[in-house]
Amino acid sequence: MAELRAQGRVAAQDLAQTFGVSEDTVRRDLREMAGRGECERVYGGALLPGGKTVPLKTRISEQPDRKVMLGQKVVELLHEGSVVFFDAGSTNLAIARSLPENFRLTAVTNTPAIAAELSGRTGVELIMIGGRVDPAVGAALDLTAIRQLETIRPDLCILGACGLTLEEGLAADIFEDAAFKRLACAASKSSLAAITSDKLGLRAAFHVHALQAPLSLVFEADADEALVRKIALQGVEAHRCGAATSINEKSASRGSIS
Repeated sequence: MAELRAQGRVAAQDLAQTFGVSEDTVRRDLREMAGRGECERVYGGALLPGGKTVPLKTRISEQPDRKVMLGQKVVELLHEGSVVFFDAGSTNLAIARSLPENFRLTAVTNTPAIAAELSGRTGVELIMIGGRVDPAVGAALDLTAIRQLETIRPDLCILGACGLTLEEGLAADIFEDAAFKRLACAASKSSLAAITSDKLGLRAAFHVHALQAPLSLVFEADADEALVRKIALQGVEAHRCGAATSINEKSASRGSIS
């Protein structure tokens, strides 16, 4: 319970290793906790109940090396001179940190941590969307922020997500956050999300984006190969960190893996 409260979500495999017990033992405990209303069971682990999310300040310190790898891969896919919306998220902060110093783009964000990272960079024109900052999400999501977003038409929206499933696509834990993400996607020509492997198969309460074009996804090197291929077959352009070769599976509106 302490792990769940500190992290907002837990994986059965990680808990089994931490406490030196079997995954069956962990799953049984999580079922009992869910029965008492202390957590919500999801594939592979559990979430805090009631659509709560881990505060951004906490998430920034989690899996930093993995997020750096994802950030570097995403930067390879960006086009200089484009207008990019950076959604809230610790992985998106890693993407901002991975931008070369003189990389030219117009960056739009509702996330103070990302704005602080990009502020003063030679090649970046920074546009900050303001309003009340949600303490958990770490970004402005209120009506003021929505009205400002409605006036901008980015080339690309770099999304943050709390979970990804084949059936439901990308999703978020908090209603207002998911609504803002959907608006950002609708305003942008295309969308992209970098997904850590622990979010694969993880459900979240509120829908953000279906697994269909115009969407690109960037996965870690250890992401499940079969799942990535199924996602690509739905028309999503899929990229993997550390991949040495490209596998083009385009057929009609199919996506590709690289």
